[in-house]
Amino acid sequence: MYGSGLIKGMGVTFKHFVETYLEDLKYVFKGGRYNDKHLAVRQGPKAKGIFTVQYPEEKLPVPENFRYIPFLVFDTQKNEDRCTSCGICAKVCPPQCIWIVRTNDPKTNRPIPQPAEFYIDATICMSCSLCAEFCPFDAIKMDHDYELASFERFNTLVFDKARLTKPDTYHAAIHPTDWARELQDKEAAARKEAEKAAAAAAKKAAAEAAVAAKAAETDKPADEAQPAA
Repeated sequence: MYGSGLIKGMGVTFKHFVETYLEDLKYVFKGGRYNDKHLAVRQGPKAKGIFTVQYPEEKLPVPENFRYIPFLVFDTQKNEDRCTSCGICAKVCPPQCIWIVRTNDPKTNRPIPQPAEFYIDATICMSCSLCAEFCPFDAIKMDHDYELASFERFNTLVFDKARLTKPDTYHAAIHPTDWARELQDKEAAARKEAEKAAAAAAKKAAAEAAVAAKAAETDKPADEAQPAA
């Protein structure tokens, strides 16, 4: 029949419309339809009703590997920045949106492995995470904060060091898998260094024992001369 497709489509829309309210009543006693526990079901293939998230009142949790503007990691145990201002991140950045000013010793004017200034232009950053991948000190990571819209560009979207720096506890909270891997790598490196130090100590002790044995052999008194016939 002519127009039956339109009628079927409107029926599907009306079905989703009714199921939306039924699902809301179903989940209202379970903590809400958009909490972390029920979100996978509400956004899955078996979801019923209208599943569009009403942003910004409702927000979906981002995946762990979601990446946006990078941030600098502050080591809370050592109470210092991980960044050594080596400049590798600025070199590998495709849009060249990173600027670093290295700290110099006021007395000797020699460079200190600490950044005096660190800037990232969020307007041209492509969130490729190459800076985080190439950083040899795990000092720069990708953030989850994507709400950066602003009416002004130069003062709010050019991030300075104070705005970029966040503690390693924040990194552990948003990247638990990456944080666990870093701890395992540190433990493996510590064990390797301990084994290397133990092997060096054993080798040194063996060498000292050999030298002592040789010296004892040299200092041993010679046998008395045999009497003449």
